[in-house]
Amino acid sequence: MTGARPILVVDDDRILRQTLVEQLQLEGEFTVEEAASLAEAREKLKEPDSRFDALLLDVSLPDGDGRDFCAELRKDGLRMPIIMLTGSDDESDIVRGLDAGANDYVAKPFRIAELLARLRAQMRLFENSEDAVFSIGPYTFRPSAKLLQEPQKNRRIRLTEKETAILKFLYRAGTRPVPRQVLLNEVWGYNAAVTTHTLETHIYRLRQKIEPDPANATLLITEGGGYRLNPEIAVAPAH
Repeated sequence: MTGARPILVVDDDRILRQTLVEQLQLEGEFTVEEAASLAEAREKLKEPDSRFDALLLDVSLPDGDGRDFCAELRKDGLRMPIIMLTGSDDESDIVRGLDAGANDYVAKPFRIAELLARLRAQMRLFENSEDAVFSIGPYTFRPSAKLLQEPQKNRRIRLTEKETAILKFLYRAGTRPVPRQVLLNEVWGYNAAVTTHTLETHIYRLRQKIEPDPANATLLITEGGGYRLNPEIAVAPAH
């Protein structure tokens, strides 16, 4: 897990890439890596521990067609949102891009605010899909299955619906602490019968499942009158 969502921008227009990097990173919501060609994009996607929550992919690149690359990524099992960027708004081009597996298609020149809105919308849809997988410490988090997997120990941790919702919201918040009342409202809704004690009980149970030493939490930590996930700590094996 990282505090900001990692995005890969693949476009041979250097000025456009720089603009996208600046705008996407402005609020600290995203971190951006760049590629000017399909070859560069392949290298970045193959790097150890490489993870991108979304791709912004130009159609016309010096070493190939972005739509073919999109189809290649889908064939390889990559399921993150891919938004195609194109100089053409011809309907047949759009259909071809969507048929290749793209989630959305944005014609140049575009307004940055519109692109951001579409990017966030696709990422929200993906988070709730069967394909969504996130990294939290040593765990692979599969919200749709209510499951944490720890590959190193070949261990599976079943989560309740509320535990899953808590982890999803904290993951989205990145490194920012989420106040107890905000998390309570997000997970349980505005229910007067539910108090912060209910949330604290669920946090306690969640720590029993995921922390090697639940009394000294290193992954799901208390901070600033709320909770956050710690992106720096990989949980050490319990003794």
